[in-house]
Amino acid sequence: MIRSFAEPGSTKRAVDLRPRNRGRRATATLIAVCALALAACSSTGGAQQEAAAAGGGGAGGVDTPPMTVAMITHQAPGDTFWDQVRTGAEANARKNNVELNYSNDPDAGNQANLVQNAIDQGVDGIAVTLAYPDAVGPAAQRALEAGIPVVAFNSGLDNWRDYGISMYFGQDENLAGAAAAERLNEEGAQNVICVNQEQGQVALEARCAGMSENLNGTSEQLYVQGTDMPTVRSTIAAKLQEDPSIDRVLTLGAPFALTALQAVADAGSDAQVVTFDLNPDLLNAIQAGDIPWAVDQQPYVQGYLAVDSLWLLVNEGRTIGGGENVLTGPAFIDESNIDAVLEASGGGASEAAASE
Repeated sequence: MIRSFAEPGSTKRAVDLRPRNRGRRATATLIAVCALALAACSSTGGAQQEAAAAGGGGAGGVDTPPMTVAMITHQAPGDTFWDQVRTGAEANARKNNVELNYSNDPDAGNQANLVQNAIDQGVDGIAVTLAYPDAVGPAAQRALEAGIPVVAFNSGLDNWRDYGISMYFGQDENLAGAAAAERLNEEGAQNVICVNQEQGQVALEARCAGMSENLNGTSEQLYVQGTDMPTVRSTIAAKLQEDPSIDRVLTLGAPFALTALQAVADAGSDAQVVTFDLNPDLLNAIQAGDIPWAVDQQPYVQGYLAVDSLWLLVNEGRTIGGGENVLTGPAFIDESNIDAVLEASGGGASEAAASE
């Protein structure tokens, strides 16, 4: 079973390691699912693809009118994490007769413009990430003022309410960082670098902060340019050569963990690499023993629930989570469950989560 830090269906966290009270009760939910396969996704999915596959007719298993949902994220080019989000979103779109329009831009201003484009197009709902809430939040607020329902997911756990958004699906990143710290403490880690590929991104900053605040040893945040992998590799290697006492490299995304493995070899370091988030190559690295563990936030579930919640809101006036964060993680994937994850997914799962 996957080690989980929130019990499915519970209103309490199984372990709450946060050093401070944010004054907000955490949500009721950590979604438990079986391993889910990764798939590449087109920019438009859901109702159109289902109808095409069926040769026409209504899509999915519902008899509600077709609706259009814009999913707008801060995905950077080449970041395979978002394939998992889109797989979940499109699975729900097919079920609920939804046309899904996916767009992304890692630049905060450009992402806000994408939200405005969706408003101008008159979509029926918007699912948006709030990695940069100061820029994107006001755009989401304009959508609500235009009568378009908005849900947030993945990033912006502490900010979504500020803009009148009704629901949030994602991981408490500070809690996830604290959970990683607890694991590092159990392993006796003494000197950890937290490699942040996107300075100022609220979710990534919270992960490193949660780890640092709860780690028994010393830690340092190392900023790298996430869009330039050769530079990421050389920056990590240089840091390891500068400080041979570093015994753990904690990365914040699967591609960066795999690059960090190369950097460790380049530096002749004995440091272990551990990470947040998954992709198929990362799962294979866990199975091979190259990476001991990864923290999983279940991006498939985030995408699935983001679309499902908009369908429920538009068609039935229902909301999920009772006005609180709906947590999809954290959970751990390691040697104790990696074989089951890979078997369940046919060798290419994106994530799995179940309670202990």
